[in-house]
Amino acid sequence: QVQLVESGGGLVQPGGSLRLSCAASGSICSIHGMAWFRQAPGKQRELVAAITSDDNTNYADSVKGRFVISRDNAKNAVYLQMNSLKPEDTAVYYCNAQAQTGRVSASVLVLWGQGTLVTVSS
Repeated sequence: QVQLVESGGGLVQPGGSLRLSCAASGSICSIHGMAWFRQAPGKQRELVAAITSDDNTNYADSVKGRFVISRDNAKNAVYLQMNSLKPEDTAVYYCNAQAQTGRVSASVLVLWGQGTLVTVSS
């Protein structure tokens, strides 16, 4: 089975940093886009950052200048470096990927990680 496994969440003080990791496992031909979403209590899930297969990136306005998304194609992994964290960043963070599992384009699957909790509090 193709899965996304996340790690790196935890408790951090305001102004601190965390690095989230997400790796895909299973039979994967290629991964197209990868992204991080987050969902705070009582709110809708929102896009935090995304990265394309050719390393183009985009960020939510609320995290621009503070977060950096990157990917390692050799490891089928995506990372989110979070700096200058604020209490408003507290949420469950989810990894997302579009993975092609075969040689035909119709074999693309949309994958979600299980979520990792980030709590920013003093």
